[in-house]
Amino acid sequence: MKKKHTKSNLKNKSKEGLIEIIVEQQSNINSQEQEIEKLKTENMELNDSLSKNSQNSSKPPSSDGYEKPAPKSRRKRSGKRVGGQEGHEGRTLELTDNPDVIEHHEVNICKKCGKDISKFTAEKEERRQEVEIEPETAKVTEHQIDIKGCPYCGYINRAKFPCHLKKPVQYGANIKARAIYFNQYHYVSYERLEELFEDCYGLKISGGSLVNFNQQCKEKIKPTIEAIKEILTEDKVLQLDESGMRINGKLNWLHVASNNVATYYDIHSKRGQEAIEEINILPKYKNIVIHDHWKPYLSYKQCEHGLCNAHHIRELTFIGERYNQNWALKLIDFLLEIKQTVEDYKGVNKEQLPKQLISRYEKKYSRLLGEGQRELPELPPPIKQTRGKEKQHKAKNLWDRLQKYKHSVLLFMYDFDVPFSNNQAERDIRMCKVKSKVSGCFRSQRGALAFCNVRSYISTVKKQKKNVLSSLKNAFINCPFVPTRDQVNANRIS
Repeated sequence: MKKKHTKSNLKNKSKEGLIEIIVEQQSNINSQEQEIEKLKTENMELNDSLSKNSQNSSKPPSSDGYEKPAPKSRRKRSGKRVGGQEGHEGRTLELTDNPDVIEHHEVNICKKCGKDISKFTAEKEERRQEVEIEPETAKVTEHQIDIKGCPYCGYINRAKFPCHLKKPVQYGANIKARAIYFNQYHYVSYERLEELFEDCYGLKISGGSLVNFNQQCKEKIKPTIEAIKEILTEDKVLQLDESGMRINGKLNWLHVASNNVATYYDIHSKRGQEAIEEINILPKYKNIVIHDHWKPYLSYKQCEHGLCNAHHIRELTFIGERYNQNWALKLIDFLLEIKQTVEDYKGVNKEQLPKQLISRYEKKYSRLLGEGQRELPELPPPIKQTRGKEKQHKAKNLWDRLQKYKHSVLLFMYDFDVPFSNNQAERDIRMCKVKSKVSGCFRSQRGALAFCNVRSYISTVKKQKKNVLSSLKNAFINCPFVPTRDQVNANRIS
């Protein structure tokens, strides 16, 4: 009996051991499968990242490196010849009737016979003109005031210095305007600006003085900044964008609110709603705002939203090329077709598209999204999340947005005042990124805010067709350019 009992125990133990081995192997297989799925997802994300460039994503052209993607322009040939078109205003130098200086070159000796012909009158004259600038040097102007005692009552009377003279010696408005112009408009660094003033004007201006010029300009243009915010808040169309910029090594966000007549910049440590509330333009805005679907913007329901189709085209290009989604490529052509139609109607002074055409475009848009819905299941499924909401494929996320915000995507078709994209805001913020490339980062919040205010002033001055250098000089003599609603409307019409 003991022997049989022992054999039975051995059998049971061997079965238990075998089960443990099977369970352990199955557990290993499950973990390996999870690891494989994880690696597949990482591999797909890396390939997605490598497939992105400046033409199919929001990456800047500078990130493309030396291997630039082949250009894929979707513009159709216009049939026009290369070069300036008929009616184009040329910039060829022309002779002026009122030259500042005339230098007369006489003929006194005959080149053939060598005789003196200086006493004879010239039969005709030939003109050539040279446009040149005079070498500039610093000019010191001394201001003197009389101090005179009254012989009747003994009171000591003092004449007044000009109101802008606060110190015994100071730089003039022209010098300060040029410093701001080179530094904040052309992004010449302080060190190179010191060299420029010494080489061009014979002035040794310290970096500290150049920094102070920016702060002084910021104070002088306060009325302009307030007017810009007011104009943007009341205008029919507003464009918004934001981009990262560092202050003292820490990431901050440069925000821009602009249109074709005014620009306002601000910088904040946050990108979302906290910054939007403090800037306080969008919270008060009640018309049409154009942006790139940054969700904090969409939380403001008091205004109508239009989405940037340039962003959509880049995303659709990526989806179409990377995952062979034909609906995405068809939708690109369709959006560009509507854009061209709108431009054609504008060209003949029409204010809107015919209702039948709008209805046809709406139906085609829905039909293309319907085709996309049938193509989406063919995409590789995303990895399942152990926690939280299950992720969707990028193509599905884009499709959902285009479906949900159909009216916002096509808003440029319904209202001709609405642009196809928020390209204006992108252009306004693009030049500020050049500043970031030159300087690396701002050293202080104070300097960053001065840059935002001065750059807002310069950009608005340019849009209002004013001379930047003259406008900066006027700011330093307490006469900054302050845009009014009438000026804005006049420049928009012209």
